[in-house]
Amino acid sequence: MTTPFRDDAPLAPPAGCPTHGAGAPGIDIPSPAGPASTGPGRTGPASAEPASTGPASDRPSLDELPAAELRRLYGPEAEADPSGLYEKLRAEYGEVAPVLVHGDLPAWLILGHSANLTVMRTPSRFSRDSRRWRAFQKGRVGADSPLMPVIAWQPLCVFADGAEHRRLRGAVTDGLNGTDRRGVRRFVTRYTAELVEEFGPAGEAELVSRFAEHLPMLVMTQLVGMPEEYGPRLVEAARDLMKGTETAIASNDHVVAALSRLVERKRTDPGADLCTRLMQHEAGLTDEEVLEHLRVVLLAANETTVNLIADTLKMILTDERFRAHLSGGHMTVPDALDQVLWDSPPMSLVAGRWATGDTLLGGQQIRAGDMLLLGLAAGNVDPVVRPDLAKPLHGNRSHLSFGSGPHECPGQDIGRAIAETGIDCLLTLLPDLRLAVPEEELTWTSAWLSRHLVALPVEFTPRERQPAQDSAPPAAAPAAAPSAFGPPLPPVVSAPFPGPTPVGPSPALVGEPRRGWWARLAGWFRR
Repeated sequence: MTTPFRDDAPLAPPAGCPTHGAGAPGIDIPSPAGPASTGPGRTGPASAEPASTGPASDRPSLDELPAAELRRLYGPEAEADPSGLYEKLRAEYGEVAPVLVHGDLPAWLILGHSANLTVMRTPSRFSRDSRRWRAFQKGRVGADSPLMPVIAWQPLCVFADGAEHRRLRGAVTDGLNGTDRRGVRRFVTRYTAELVEEFGPAGEAELVSRFAEHLPMLVMTQLVGMPEEYGPRLVEAARDLMKGTETAIASNDHVVAALSRLVERKRTDPGADLCTRLMQHEAGLTDEEVLEHLRVVLLAANETTVNLIADTLKMILTDERFRAHLSGGHMTVPDALDQVLWDSPPMSLVAGRWATGDTLLGGQQIRAGDMLLLGLAAGNVDPVVRPDLAKPLHGNRSHLSFGSGPHECPGQDIGRAIAETGIDCLLTLLPDLRLAVPEEELTWTSAWLSRHLVALPVEFTPRERQPAQDSAPPAAAPAAAPSAFGPPLPPVVSAPFPGPTPVGPSPALVGEPRRGWWARLAGWFRR
């Protein structure tokens, strides 16, 4: 597990901080002296400020650029071919390109590998606090803006800097570090076998909906300390929530209600789980902070790991060179994951960072309050670091898929373990797994944040059902099964059927406005 970076920025509020009064705009913040750290697990070169292609005075600010001349990161062109759009922008602007996000609001898209690392690793210059965004301060972002689910500030470590970030992030990282890696693999092996047991006798399956979308959440519910019978229902709730269906609000209520019960129970019945470790951490998290961070961990880990599993299986089944190496023993599943994390990161971009003062990046003039979008997919194919995209990258983990710096993904090792073990077990149980349709028939959905494989139909030699094991969990929670966590939660009914009556959390834990925030968030991940 990656140890979190320590912010080297002073604890005094930087200029322009919206929570400490109006700072003086237009203050230049110089580059830190010396090379930036590459960070644990990173093998790439130290990031330095990308060279300017001209003096700052020759570069217009973001607000001075004509909107009619900028490309949108949403709409038909962006969703049809996001990679093609990134390359057009790279050819026109270089490492940093001006773009339009929803509402035709301007932002900077970071395309260069080095420039992305610079932004990720210098929070004193590029803050995670979205309240700095000049568009917010000028009232240009309405409460109903589709951007709000992604960039609206929340009291979470992902929106914090400095001491508050260290407090919250430290608790999350320590909690995840306390997870038994062998236990993770045992859970993955168990649930993979159970999922294969369900579709194995048919000799065919669709692996996105029948495997990839189930495995991560089944495992994560065990790691956070959920009771056994909650697992299948939380899987359905998470799938419904992240697909942005008409029942997404009810599904979010289901997740929150389950987590509320979990936090309440762990006060008197602690265990060796993430929830207990967060509650007992020296950082002193409130119950609300524990619940919100558990929800972020569950949903973020689920969505990214689903994509990682699906994309890796797709590569194994469609790339002849890859398949030959894998079966011949020259390439391992971890090698496959590394290649996919370079070529198809689970998140294409991350929004965002906000400039704390005027600075220069990639030859562009960045003003205080500008929004910057981390282009993970674009940075991973930067010609400077990958002049030959066909060259294998086995063992090279200097990709941007898990980020870098203080906000580097704290659960990347767990996500990799789930994907690696799950795929390895699946290939062991179904050794003649093969694609059931021509590769060109595979379809994708794209949004500005990520790209998703819609379906991965496969066929294989039918596998007979194995004798039931006494230790196996039920396929679905019994309607009236007793539980130490109280009466079972109502089942989740996914669209197009009417959603269940919302099981609302305590108003003290989750206020009414957050329902809309999470419901809209779902639509950006799955359309």
